[in-house]
Formats: sequence, C-alpha cells, structure tokens
Amino acid sequence: MTNYIRFDWAMKRMLRNKANFGVLEGLLTTLLGEKITIRHMLESESNQEEEYDKYNRVDMLAENSKGELILVEVQNNNEFAYFQRMLFGTSKLVTEYIKRGEGYQNVRKIYSVNIVYFSLGHGSDYAYHGTTEFRGMHDNDILQLSPFQVEKFKVDTVSKLFPEYYILKVNDFNRLAKTPLEEWIYYLNTGNIPEGSNAPGLDEARQRLQIDRMTKDELSAYYRHLDNIVILRDNITTERAEGRAEGRAEGRAEGRDKEKKDIAKKMLALGMDKDIIASATGLSESEIASL
Repeated sequence: MTNYIRFDWAMKRMLRNKANFGVLEGLLTTLLGEKITIRHMLESESNQEEEYDKYNRVDMLAENSKGELILVEVQNNNEFAYFQRMLFGTSKLVTEYIKRGEGYQNVRKIYSVNIVYFSLGHGSDYAYHGTTEFRGMHDNDILQLSPFQVEKFKVDTVSKLFPEYYILKVNDFNRLAKTPLEEWIYYLNTGNIPEGSNAPGLDEARQRLQIDRMTKDELSAYYRHLDNIVILRDNITTERAEGRAEGRAEGRAEGRDKEKKDIAKKMLALGMDKDIIASATGLSESEIASL
C-alpha cells in the first residue's frame, strides 16, 4: 500500500509550490461546492517556526482567482477558545487587506477552513459550515440585499459578503468514504487515500504526496514531525487523565467537608458545646460559628 504525507506537513513544505496547487484547490473545490483556482499564496502571521507551533498547528493563506481570501488552518492541539481564534483570524484579514481610505465595498470575502484534530464544541457531525445572516426579531424574515446591492456586489445574499467558516473535525470521522468530501476527510484522518476515490485534488495528492518521493533528509524531518505529533497527543491524554484524577480527589475532599459540616449542624441543634463539636469533626470554631 502506498503511504502518503500528512496534510499539515504538506501544507508547510509542499503545497505552497505552484506546481502543487492542484491538491489544495481540490480540497477547497470539494468543500466550498464551486471550482476554486488559487492565484497565489500570501504570507500568514501564524505560520510560525517555534518548536511548539511547528507541529501543533500550521496555516496557509491563499487568494483565489476572484480575489477572495482563503485561510486554511490545521490544529493538532486542543484549544478551548478556538472559536474566538477563528474570529480573530478572519477579522485580522479583513483589516489587513483593505487600504486606508478605501470604501467598505472593497472589503475582501474570506473563507476560514479549519481542520482540527481534537474535539471542538459539542456536535455529532464531522463537517460544519457557518455563515452570518440577519433574522427579523418579530417577523423571523431574513434581511436581503437590495437589487442595487445585488448588482453592485455580484452576490445574491447578505451572508456572502461576510466571512464563512468551515470546520472539519477529522477525528470524528469513522465511516466508509462514499462522497468526495468523505474521501478527503478519510485522507486527512488516516493519511491514506481510498482506492477508487475520485474527489478533486486526490489524484494530484496521489502523484505528489507519496512518502517514497521524499529525500533522506526530508524523510528524517518528516518522521521527527510525526514523533512530535505522537508526543503532543500523549501529553494531552496525560493532562486529561491527571485532570480527571485531580477532579475526583477534589470531589471526595468536598464531600468529606460537607459531611463534617452536616454533622456539626446536627450537634449544634442538640445544644452541644462548640469545643466538643470541633474535637469531633475537626472543624475550627470559626467554621462552626459560620454554620
């Protein structure tokens, strides 16, 4: 069986090359439901090379043939404020890619594509799409563009003027790949490309992302990256286990404290002296006095 390079490594090292644009174009075409052609790659502020970030996350900023911006991010580590981070990323792009003094009609359309390898939020699906719409508070209607705005902006809904968000919860995918999007998710999840799959971009991935095409130095760096991913996930698992153990210990301590206070209250109700209650329960006289 042919082994393929993980997508986050390919994003950082290979897909920025114009000759390999077809791989990312295929994923975006499948996800967005329209033909995506990448004009060029742009610099992205969070594509860093620190020891932690280089394997925890990677992102890529592309401009398509329509001048829209597409931010693709892979996140390996659990991040509880990831939704806010998505918002920050699109907001930053909105302000960075408009010149001072330009009219607001020049604000760029932004797509935020997030490939996450952790449990984000609470939901049963593995793929989510978020848009902005304005709904009437009394009539429940959706605010629409005027005919003039439709003609001016070349879109038919207000939501298409705002950033759109896509979240692929890769680890939550556990089914047979039957659709083009599922074929892509299967590759993102396992690193393998299903036999007979024909989703856009996967044929290019078969040709360009084979591990045996890497040089010895590239292969060594790639395996170090995989080792770091394993260590990262082991650390996350350990932290969660320790957190659960600490939580159970804290719960038991709180239970014992409550039991002591309940006993003290009953002893007080019987008119017993506070020093006797303190000796019997281990509570201080000030704690007893506050009951």
